[in-house]
Amino acid sequence: NGFWQFYRFGANVGAAVIVPFKNHWDVTMEVTYTQKGAFWGGGVQDDNYPWRYELRLDYAEVPILVHYNDKDIITAGLGFSWGRLVNSKEIEDYGNQPSYQDSVPFNVNDFSIMGDLIFRLYKRMHMNIRVTHSLVPIRERRFENPYTGSTWDNKQYNFLFSFRLIYIFNERLENANR
Repeated sequence: NGFWQFYRFGANVGAAVIVPFKNHWDVTMEVTYTQKGAFWGGGVQDDNYPWRYELRLDYAEVPILVHYNDKDIITAGLGFSWGRLVNSKEIEDYGNQPSYQDSVPFNVNDFSIMGDLIFRLYKRMHMNIRVTHSLVPIRERRFENPYTGSTWDNKQYNFLFSFRLIYIFNERLENANR
């Protein structure tokens, strides 16, 4: 069971305002809808018992980042985000056992730190790569395997890689043709 086995594809859509404040520097504030979570689609755990795990978390988020723009080709930024949980669904499936619907609630607020890289693709179209990590756990929970009775405690955090396309409407294009 490795870290990379828990993955979930989801949407990250929204709008942003970019405010330049000094040569090559700007502040960006966004309002986004972000789907987070985890999925492990099968396999075995604890002495070959089948197990499947699925977690879906939907957030309304407000990221604020400070960016450095290097010659209108690449932009790097750091910032924070506040997210409000609007929907959650968690399923554990142990083969022939009934699916477990979790009753331990998630924190409704998620405070995160983020790093951001933006690359110009063509004119006003950009590719964005973002890494986000919760600063505090979104939940603490005890898991139990119904076959073996073994338990383990887990502090759960959101850890997210985002790959997004960005279109900047009022961007100056003097240097965009490089």
